Amino acid sequence: MTISSAILGLSGPKLTAGEAAFFRDCNPWAFILFARNIETPKQVQKLTSDLRESVGRNCLIFIDQEGGRVQRLRPPHWHSFPSGAEYAALYAENKRLGKMATFLGHRLIADDLRGLGITADCAPVLDLPQANADPIISDRALGQDPDAIIDLAHAAMAGLMMGGVAPVVKHIPGHGRAEVDSHHALPIIHADAFTLDRSDFVPFRALSDAPMAMTAHAVYTTSSRKAVTVSRKAFVELIRAKIGFDGLVMSDDLDMKALKGTLTKKTERELYSGFDIDLQCSGKLADMVKVAKGLRTLTGRALERAEMAELCTEDISDFDRKHALANLSDLIPNFGRA
Repeated sequence: MTISSAILGLSGPKLTAGEAAFFRDCNPWAFILFARNIETPKQVQKLTSDLRESVGRNCLIFIDQEGGRVQRLRPPHWHSFPSGAEYAALYAENKRLGKMATFLGHRLIADDLRGLGITADCAPVLDLPQANADPIISDRALGQDPDAIIDLAHAAMAGLMMGGVAPVVKHIPGHGRAEVDSHHALPIIHADAFTLDRSDFVPFRALSDAPMAMTAHAVYTTSSRKAVTVSRKAFVELIRAKIGFDGLVMSDDLDMKALKGTLTKKTERELYSGFDIDLQCSGKLADMVKVAKGLRTLTGRALERAEMAELCTEDISDFDRKHALANLSDLIPNFGRA
């Protein structure tokens, strides 16, 4: 079976006939859901089933369910989970309880996702936020200390994987210094190699055994004058060599304004730079057709990495949801009140 090197979105809460036909022909590796695709648990369950039927296999289905500002599943059908900053605040008071709360939160998220047929979460955030940076990261981060981020990220990943959900660390090699939001413009990070190596890269290096990572559309001038997503030199030097990440690497959304050019050209440039998978999220069929023109067949090391990521969804540990909810409410009093 020929699989395309893409994760694609879709337009709404139901799979249209046109989308189903396109996905059957394009056969993207995986799909991603957004708030526009979410209504009720029963509806999401049918949607994930229909997406898998369209490609004829048990593919991964992704979502951004970090907690805090970034969570596509929300009340009244699902809990609103703590932000990274809330876990970090508890960790600053008591490391053990901070790690416990982070694990519980992500184990509960995994339980929500698996019940809907969603098997991959674009979390945790490993970025190290800086005071002068754009607020796009800010409280999404697991604190401002690399050691704290490492501890909490390990707990988050454990919670997700014990619930049969594959985690995606982001935004490698680090988005915390970006002074503009890459949704709207291209961040240029001028920090020197020593600073990046001893701060921003530290959490990603410690989590280099994660199954998947999502990049940032940003220029790291210490390596290249181009964004890491379209620079083979920067991609290999920073992500594969200096950080040592050998898992699957996906791009951030191709629709972001940080990158110039057509969707086809962006797709081609990212894959040439070394990416395993291109991510395109608009859900517009015309956009997906343009992306498809630049895709490659998923083969070689990229296919091996994709298969390893899929293995993270196969084992699910025993779980007492009621007990976990009560414990998380005790640890983070604001939980459950949103």
